[in-house]
Amino acid sequence: MNIPKVAIVGRPNVGKSSLFNWLIGQRVSIVDPVAGVTRDRVTFLLDLNPESDEPQYIELIDTGGIGIVDEDNLSEHIDEQINIALHTADLVLFVVDSRSGVVPLDTIVAERLRKLNTPTILVANKSDNERDEKNANEFQQFGWNVIVVSAKQKKGRVNLTEIIKENLISNNILDNNQNIAEPIMKLAIVGRRNVGKSTFINTLINEDRVITADIPGTTRDSIDVRFEMDGKTFIAIDTPGFLRRKGVKTDLQFYSTNRAEKSIRRADVILMFFEACSQIQAIEKQLLALIKEEIKPCIMVVNKWDTMVGQMPTERWADYIRETFPDLRYAPIAFITGKTGKNIKMTLNHAQMLFNQSRQRISTAQLNKLVSAAIDNNPPPLYHFHKPKIYYASQAAIAPPTIVLFSNIPDAFSPQYQRYLLNFLRDELPFAEIPIRLVIRKRDNEPE
Repeated sequence: MNIPKVAIVGRPNVGKSSLFNWLIGQRVSIVDPVAGVTRDRVTFLLDLNPESDEPQYIELIDTGGIGIVDEDNLSEHIDEQINIALHTADLVLFVVDSRSGVVPLDTIVAERLRKLNTPTILVANKSDNERDEKNANEFQQFGWNVIVVSAKQKKGRVNLTEIIKENLISNNILDNNQNIAEPIMKLAIVGRRNVGKSTFINTLINEDRVITADIPGTTRDSIDVRFEMDGKTFIAIDTPGFLRRKGVKTDLQFYSTNRAEKSIRRADVILMFFEACSQIQAIEKQLLALIKEEIKPCIMVVNKWDTMVGQMPTERWADYIRETFPDLRYAPIAFITGKTGKNIKMTLNHAQMLFNQSRQRISTAQLNKLVSAAIDNNPPPLYHFHKPKIYYASQAAIAPPTIVLFSNIPDAFSPQYQRYLLNFLRDELPFAEIPIRLVIRKRDNEPE
């Protein structure tokens, strides 16, 4: 099961970042009395059962204030980050300020959340005393149960985390042990405009399901196409041609690009399209940066290969991709001709392999054995004259496979050393062609 995402939202200066830091027990988000300090999404992998041998992880997301007027004219960008958090969240913590009571912007936020139909918990922060707790009752008018807390006074944390857990369980998002049918793979086809994505879809399903033309930008919305192959059902997501941010000039182009980004976030596997007769452009680099950020399995698909037969060996194009995207060397490369169907079925079968890889679980014993072998093979350097240790490792989630390491000095493991660990694990585990999320956590004492 994927790690549930829990987004903290609300108007500016209601204590969202304070609540975030308080729940995770660390000062990760910047806290300041000035509204608008938080701009980007800040995330943290939080264990709801820290004292148990069976961890229950959620991805907690801090966001900027809804309705903020940013001094650097970044309001649109901040709201876009909030929108991403809201549309990917499994649960929303709607934070309000008990001391100020209901203000017009709270009502605007509440209306925005109702349209999403995402499970929501209303958290009345700054309930520092009995008077503030009485003021919190005013927020019941929004229709959600009010949970009274005070991040400043450290009051109500256990109650809130239990309610988060109960809400996720009741919505079959956390600890859902019911028998679930075999999952359907969602396959997003992305790339710049006129690279042959819609033609690929039509050939895949043997039907003119998506409009195709030589005019760039023909597809303007993300289109879900359900189809079957070899007795299995799949969903292919045809996306609008991606534009670089500075190339977005109209509302239509903005929403098309925004939908392409959303399609990446909800897909299980990405087919990243390149055109065989064109050089790699900044658009492809921007798309792959997003795919990497979202930790999605990906196949690099070089389309229209029939135009290059006899002119260039596939090895040269493959080397070109590897050299351009060295951090994605694990991602497989396919050469296809979407118009004729050449290598399409093989590519789909490979995507299914990546999908299956991303959903595998590794036993804790096997994982700890491999991590110990990796450290024995190449120990991390001393950190301020102290020896870094990994006490144990566990897999916290699938899709993406999430491996949590518990250490005495998490900061001692540099990005370069973390890449070494990931590459070592990828060589030994059934995650050879997919991204792995690695989290290193602090543990003060070695377990007995």
